Amino acid sequence: MQPCQNCQAIIDEYILDKQLEPLRGLTVDDFNLCVDCVTVVPDACVECGGAVYVPRNETVTPDYCPACRSDRIERTGRDPGWTVENTS
Repeated sequence: MQPCQNCQAIIDEYILDKQLEPLRGLTVDDFNLCVDCVTVVPDACVECGGAVYVPRNETVTPDYCPACRSDRIERTGRDPGWTVENTS
């Protein structure tokens, strides 16, 4: 068991896996945050309509889920970041 990188609590892998269920194939091994330090926002990804996760200390909800961000990096070789850039 690992400690949460935010609050240092021991990560309850079962509860976190259940909360992360909407995040397409990711598991607790992909995160270093406990369930109390992360929020899952359903239907927020602009590409697939899936869920995104937001560490509790962040104020901006990401536009891309981790899977879509990774897919775009593989396809284009460029990291789009977590949020869509606003154009004027």
